[in-house]
Amino acid sequence: MLDIRPVIHLVGLLTFALGAIMLLPLAVDWQAGHDNWKGFAQASFLTCLIGATATLSTRSALDQGLGRRQSFLMTGSVWAVLPAFGALPFLLGAPQADVTHAYFEAMSGMTTTGTTVFVGLDDMPPGVLLWRSILQWLGGLGIIIVALVFLPVLRVGGMQHFQSEAFDTMGKVMPRVYDISAALLQVYLGLTLLAVMAYMGFGMSGFDALNHGLTTIATGGFSTRDASFAAFVGPLEYVGALFMVLAGLPFIRLIQLMGGSVQAIWQDVQIRAFLRWIVYAVAAVMAYRLAVTDAGVWDVLRGTLFNVITLFTGTGYGSEDVGAWGDFPLLVVMLVGFIGACTASTGCSIKVFRFLVLFEAIKMRMRQLSSPRRVMAIKLGGKRLEQDVINSVIVMFTAFAGIFMILAVALALTGLETRTALTAAWTAICNIGPAFGPEVGETGAVDGFPDRAKWLMILGMYLGRLEVLAVLVLLLPRFWRA
Repeated sequence: MLDIRPVIHLVGLLTFALGAIMLLPLAVDWQAGHDNWKGFAQASFLTCLIGATATLSTRSALDQGLGRRQSFLMTGSVWAVLPAFGALPFLLGAPQADVTHAYFEAMSGMTTTGTTVFVGLDDMPPGVLLWRSILQWLGGLGIIIVALVFLPVLRVGGMQHFQSEAFDTMGKVMPRVYDISAALLQVYLGLTLLAVMAYMGFGMSGFDALNHGLTTIATGGFSTRDASFAAFVGPLEYVGALFMVLAGLPFIRLIQLMGGSVQAIWQDVQIRAFLRWIVYAVAAVMAYRLAVTDAGVWDVLRGTLFNVITLFTGTGYGSEDVGAWGDFPLLVVMLVGFIGACTASTGCSIKVFRFLVLFEAIKMRMRQLSSPRRVMAIKLGGKRLEQDVINSVIVMFTAFAGIFMILAVALALTGLETRTALTAAWTAICNIGPAFGPEVGETGAVDGFPDRAKWLMILGMYLGRLEVLAVLVLLLPRFWRA
């Protein structure tokens, strides 16, 4: 019988922490003179109360530790429960959303998807805007770090949580999980601070810079403006592109870089492929746009570079209407959206590493067809890939493709136009942000979608953030009987 008390204990701790963090946007609205602080106060009280109750009622679980199955269950529970409490400020305060819209926005935030159902962001209380950004920052890496800090307290190898998050530690470059957690937090905070300062240095207000710094490093994409990054066109697009690329790199490699190992970055085959594919995608889209438009080369370069990178990394900002560029550019950005950023980054989707493994497996199979008696090993970056890694990648691709097609059909059955349904399924399962089609609002919001479509997208965002298999394994009767 699976003991779920340790899971409840950890989720309760994280829930209590989330309620305490609500005091930050509360203080912002209080300082700005908005009555909306009362909604945050109510939400914070309820969240802390429930979190504390769950924690105290299961405190005896501290002596029992956390097993592999419990680690998977905790991962799935965190990403379902915390958005529910993260939605409370939207229910109890501005914008007085209903349950569907509030939970959608919170799930979009914590999964770093960035799709929004809110309009009128320019007139929202500042606390609400900050809370949306905080949700994305926590979802990007903060929740993982907090969980990893708690795991050693329960005398559990935190590598289990890395495993259940499909978080590749790239060779265990540090000896203890606590050290990894602390180093990840340093890198995450450092990148966030640098992004905020860079945005301010290139003309953003302090408040806008703070919010966009949080959501850029989280590769989340929530903005303080209805126009998203179109309100900041110019040099700020280059700044955003730079930090989105950095956030899309493996954080373990950035830790090594902090330790003085520059070679660790360039020798990583995944990083080289990621940067190379960005160049290919930008060049292809730019060539097409220059052929069909009279816009200046530098304007096309800036807009293409920013918008391709934001979709490649799954950030989801928009400085131009990508859907209006034409069918070929849309096809390219959808393709790079499926690829996603590097493993062990804040980016989502399938990830560059898995595509590299798939390509190597295909090449080996083609060589075997021409030389059937030859024994071959699949290598990536000079290292041999075990068969279970290859099998896992193939299963991941199969599950991802299957869920995407099922989700697209289900969205179409809700009444959405075909293009809208396809891009809505794509943006949800890949945790990207924008959807394209006639039902999408002028600001990019999907508030006009049927509620059924929104709940389907919520499910897609949840599955995509946990990379599908970590959720599907919870549905197997064998998992609960093991």
